[in-house]
Amino acid sequence: MRPARPDLHARLARRLALHQRLFDPKREPRNRLPWLKPLQAWQARRLERSFEAFLHDPARRPAANFFLTDVYGAHDFSRRDADIARVIPMMQRLLPASLLDTIADGIELAALSHAFDLRMAQALERLAPDRQALDVALYARAYREVGHPRLRARQIALIDEVGNGLAEALRLPGIGSLLRLSRLPARAAGLGALQSFLERGCAAFGELGDAGDFLADIRRSETAAMRRLFAGEADPFRLD
Repeated sequence: MRPARPDLHARLARRLALHQRLFDPKREPRNRLPWLKPLQAWQARRLERSFEAFLHDPARRPAANFFLTDVYGAHDFSRRDADIARVIPMMQRLLPASLLDTIADGIELAALSHAFDLRMAQALERLAPDRQALDVALYARAYREVGHPRLRARQIALIDEVGNGLAEALRLPGIGSLLRLSRLPARAAGLGALQSFLERGCAAFGELGDAGDFLADIRRSETAAMRRLFAGEADPFRLD
């Protein structure tokens, strides 16, 4: 099991502050760009196509759906992350440090993904201000204009870290009982979004079995797509 990172409270607080700033239309006006929502919807459909094989595998389907809806999809995570911001001190007393580290990774992934979405939407406004439909060629042009290959690689690495963190959490003694016992108190305290995220993640990875192979397949597929996009290949999202 990976050790908890030092100064976890500060890391969570920094990630939440960045997340809140990026998603706030008043502080980040690019959230109002006309291209943002179409871009996010297009990316969600692309990811579903890339996950098609996982979604047809009964053992992998729950984990694949969890990634699409809770980790790496075009969804609003603000309620969940507001829950986390409210209960950081209490969480550190009740939840294992390694699970808190995984939550921090999930918030970092959401923030980094949204930061890229804002940059992509801005690039699309420059490249195609009068277009309303996105295709692979236009997406690839905007992707290369935004650049930052090291941060794109970090985005993929975070997918892996979140998945491995949830898989490791299942091996912690009593984690299932802890989540069940905290269900009613969490909902009564208005923390249902956070509780639901943790329960869905652990349930999905509990059915998965060997998380390593599943996560390695995602990492290979997304890394190959990233490299093809930067190389300007005509079919960057092909499934090998």
